Amino acid sequence: MRKLMTLLTVALLTSSLASFGQMKSGKINGTVIDGSTKIIESATITLHRQKDSSVAKMSVADKTGKFVFEGIGEGKYFVSISAVGHQKGYSEVFELTATHQSVVLKTIELIPQATSLGGVSVNAKKPLIEQKPGKTVVNVDASPTNAGLNVLELLEKAPGVSVDNDGNISLKGKQGVLILIDGKQTYMSGADLASLLKNMPSSNLDQLEIMTNPPAKYDASGNSGIINIKTKKSVIKGMNGNVTLGYTQGIYGRTNNGLNLNYRNNKVNLFGGYNFGTWEGFNRLIIDRNFYRNGVLDGSSDQVSRPHFQGVYHSIKAGADYYFSKKDILGFVVNGNFNNGNEDPRSSSNLRDAPGNLLSKLNSQSYNTRAFSGLTTNLNYKHTFDSTGREITADLDYASYNNNSHTELTTESYDANNIKVGSDIILRGTIPSMIDIYTGKIDYVHPFRGGLKLEAGVKSSYVKTNNQVDYLRNSGGNWEVDNRSNHFVYTENINAAYAIFSKTIKKWNLIAGLRLENTNAKGHQVRNDSAFTRHYTNLFPNLGVGYELSEKNQFNFSYSRRITRPNYDALNPFVFFLDSLTYGQGNPYLQPQFTNNFEISHTFRRFLTTTLNYTQTDDIITELLKQDTEKKITYQTRENFSKMKQFGIAVMANFPVTKWWNTNMYVNVFNNHYTGMYQADPVDIQFTSFMGNMNNTFTLGKGWSAEISGWYRSKTTEGLLVANHMWAVNSAITKQILKKKGTVKAGIRDIFWTQAFSGYAKYSDVDVNVSSKRDSRQFNLTFTYRFGKTNIAPARRKTGGATEEQNRVNTGGN
Repeated sequence: MRKLMTLLTVALLTSSLASFGQMKSGKINGTVIDGSTKIIESATITLHRQKDSSVAKMSVADKTGKFVFEGIGEGKYFVSISAVGHQKGYSEVFELTATHQSVVLKTIELIPQATSLGGVSVNAKKPLIEQKPGKTVVNVDASPTNAGLNVLELLEKAPGVSVDNDGNISLKGKQGVLILIDGKQTYMSGADLASLLKNMPSSNLDQLEIMTNPPAKYDASGNSGIINIKTKKSVIKGMNGNVTLGYTQGIYGRTNNGLNLNYRNNKVNLFGGYNFGTWEGFNRLIIDRNFYRNGVLDGSSDQVSRPHFQGVYHSIKAGADYYFSKKDILGFVVNGNFNNGNEDPRSSSNLRDAPGNLLSKLNSQSYNTRAFSGLTTNLNYKHTFDSTGREITADLDYASYNNNSHTELTTESYDANNIKVGSDIILRGTIPSMIDIYTGKIDYVHPFRGGLKLEAGVKSSYVKTNNQVDYLRNSGGNWEVDNRSNHFVYTENINAAYAIFSKTIKKWNLIAGLRLENTNAKGHQVRNDSAFTRHYTNLFPNLGVGYELSEKNQFNFSYSRRITRPNYDALNPFVFFLDSLTYGQGNPYLQPQFTNNFEISHTFRRFLTTTLNYTQTDDIITELLKQDTEKKITYQTRENFSKMKQFGIAVMANFPVTKWWNTNMYVNVFNNHYTGMYQADPVDIQFTSFMGNMNNTFTLGKGWSAEISGWYRSKTTEGLLVANHMWAVNSAITKQILKKKGTVKAGIRDIFWTQAFSGYAKYSDVDVNVSSKRDSRQFNLTFTYRFGKTNIAPARRKTGGATEEQNRVNTGGN
């Protein structure tokens, strides 16, 4: 040990003498801006030696935000920047050598933060939308009119995001978005995920991060990218929180209330929350169908269904971080979601011959109930090795979901003269579903000399789903077991590893990553004792190249390969009835789909971004409508269609019109092209579509602000279904009260009640027209009160490892 110390001492002395003898002729140039791309003047600039973070020199930015260091000796350095009302910023590590004596740093962006002066809160306002490398960020609190909205309503306002009437989310015209909450997946999909997001108030959120080509550290799932919902849950010291009370009135009334608390001292950070609400609504669904036999019209049906639904929800969250030292943190998070509801759809169907004459009529009455409970837990640890950013994190996650549903469908038959025929047919079903998910992951970050950084990690997950459906049928006599009863058990293990290298070279920013995922799955239908197993291993590369041509022009290129595995409910072969002529059924033989995404973007003056994209998805998982002409039945299922290609161009701008009026605009033109085979018939569906949204915020003074926003989507394709145009206009006004600790907001969504879906599917023997109108025009009134410490700054927002798996759970909802 003594010899080692001697050698180290000699080495350090030699290095110091060599540095002393060198001519100090190095030069460093840079620029600092804030989160809204505005110049920050008089910021304090500090040049640090990389080896020990000691101060080499200090300077101050000029009125244009530029700074320079001259007469700097050879060596490795980094720059730190501090300014009032902003979080501290840092540059990448760089090196001055005899052959490389001048460095131009990449523009450094400081993030505004809240400060406290004599008990008075001073907030540096963030822009509503920021374009950052590799992602678009929506700052929720930047618009006071976001108060009282839920997450789905916020996503409708986000650039490039669209939400349909069922809560399904698309990004840039592509389905298959992976939703994360604080970096971890919800393990939910479909109606259950929509229910969770509808019941999550905006007062809980900090940011929405939208990534169309996420790096390899994230799960490779998600055809169109990732949306990360970042919540608030950390403070510096002391306690703070907020209370939200909300009421919404459409045709029916709804409530949304919540409480959030945060507390931190020197060693412990505690956070938690509780949300409660009620929901009620309706839908008017019209389905018109034509049936063909050998290419000739054989008959038709017209159907009207009127579902009415209502329920209550509760959600709780609790967590803690314990700081053993400045380098070691241990934390845990527990989330619980509970949702009980019922639905009583009434349907009337007319069956007709080819000329349109009425043959018979069916009336159906259903009563469905569901009780859902979900519990997710996360245990996490983080160790920081040194001040260069070298760290290791570990996560263990467990999630459990239970869904108990009951259904009863009664069908009455009438002839053409409206005379009842035969006895009522009653189908009664009990549908329990249980899902258990276990995951573990480790991530490591290691910065090297010369600005090179390595990120690497491993992850393993195990999922078991146990689904059962027991149907009883009564046709006027005794109850009998229906042959559509079933029991399906599915297990899945995914093992993954990744590595990412990134480096900044002068004006170039380079990142390259590779992720490996090994999947092992098994499905077993217990009743008929049939099973399948699948084993496959895939590589998912990721590449990003950024070039800063000048302060006014930046260019970026990105590529990623991604996978979308079937949702757990999509693999479930059970039959779920809407009425006697319409049902849905899973497909246990679904295979994963694979997507290649390419994007090129240009940013002008850091406010106008133009993006070109190309996407190709093979074996795309597509919702299909199938028909039984003989029985006049239509059912929905999913199959692997051949492929989908998309070309698109998007433009996003964020700018102030005046001092009191700020506008965010997003427009996207894209072409979706589906090709493949349906049964023995070729299918070729292609549409060029337009979507756009605009958000205008007005600062009116004396605590008043207002917003007018809207969106429009032209005719487009949603799988093989063609959706007609749809649009909506929203408005709101807010007032800060109680010394700016309280906010009252009144708003109207879908003012003209135009958010109504209609569309059609026409391929092979399928000819269906669908329209749906919901309780979308709503008036809402919200009150939010913030209490406790005002000098709050973001601390540690922990993310877990159970992300991709959670988004594939479907548990139903409103």
